Amino acid sequence: MMLIVGLGNPGPNYENTRHNIGFMVINELVKRQNAQKISSSVNGVLFKFSNHFLLKPLTFMNLSGSAIAAVKKFYKIDEVVVIHDDLDLPFGTLRFKKGGGHGGHNGLRSTDEHISKEYIRVRMGIGKPEHKGEVASYVLSDFSKDEQEHLGEFITFAAEALEYLLTNTLEDVSSKYTIKKIPLK
Repeated sequence: MMLIVGLGNPGPNYENTRHNIGFMVINELVKRQNAQKISSSVNGVLFKFSNHFLLKPLTFMNLSGSAIAAVKKFYKIDEVVVIHDDLDLPFGTLRFKKGGGHGGHNGLRSTDEHISKEYIRVRMGIGKPEHKGEVASYVLSDFSKDEQEHLGEFITFAAEALEYLLTNTLEDVSSKYTIKKIPLK
């Protein structure tokens, strides 16, 4: 049984922002798997397909770990996968790893605090702003026009990788689906 979590922020103001790429992948998986929304006492939108769960925490990014921990505990989940935006990777880069540090990402920091660092991370590159002081506004801004042209294929590719992960090892997924960068025009 696997819990796949997409990190993001709830509400229409954040819907298309870089920080919400995790939610975007969950939305794609819900469609692809015909996942059913289930009622739950957790602070998030929870879906189920087969014997697996998809979660979009509604706690805002910085408090994501509490919703993840609640679902993990209630459903006795043995494997957690967290999809998140990654400033340290160029847009269109897709990488996978288990464990590690949060790298300043508050959603990962919260997850680490609530369930430990031993979960699979799907790192989706969003690039970084020119100046470090612009990080907050950058992650909360929409993708550029060039990025938007490739965003759909990036999300679809990540969803395919996650479907593959359901029946294969992390090493196999990493070998088959890691991409260095989607070329922009």
